[in-house]
Amino acid sequence: MSSEDGSENEFKEEGPTIGTYEGGRSETGQRHGKGKNIFPNGDIYEGDYNEGKREGAGVYIWKATGARYTGSYKENLRDGEGELVFPDGSKYKGLWQKEKKHGFGTYTYANGDTYEGNWENDLKHGEGLYNFKASASKKKGTFNQGNLTGVGEILHLDHKIVGKFTSNETMEVPVKVTFMATGGYSKILHDPALLSQEVSPATPVEI
Repeated sequence: MSSEDGSENEFKEEGPTIGTYEGGRSETGQRHGKGKNIFPNGDIYEGDYNEGKREGAGVYIWKATGARYTGSYKENLRDGEGELVFPDGSKYKGLWQKEKKHGFGTYTYANGDTYEGNWENDLKHGEGLYNFKASASKKKGTFNQGNLTGVGEILHLDHKIVGKFTSNETMEVPVKVTFMATGGYSKILHDPALLSQEVSPATPVEI
């Protein structure tokens, strides 16, 4: 199970105006420009401030877990381009919107699997490609709120299956199977028992 299933609260950041701060200030005394803050719980933020808020480029480190975010902030929230590395070694690198994975990004799981594609509100949504490291198989298609749907492909080393996804694990028959080793010979299969659809994407981490 991926760390994407972790509690959202685990990666909440402390408020910007508590703890021990050193850095620039505005004429009104607000934290402004470059600065570093060590929070009472041991978390550390180092980066840009704008009138007391995290704004611009920064790095936030969670002391309790070792998780680290490096990237853009807006109004104290992860927003724009950035990378979050989770305690289990999995990581997301891509676009954020108000603390959520939103836009194009790549998620690398602790087991080496990767998902490259679009996200919306922390869920895979839109065109995407899921790569299984252990088998080198891939699933390519359109995600809707985290689930594969519509026409897509399951790509194995020696053959590929083209059909309509009914879930992340299955396609409905008939499907078209093309065998690479036989010069691209294809056939239509109507019996689901003949399909090999054992590869199943993991669920991404909800931050």
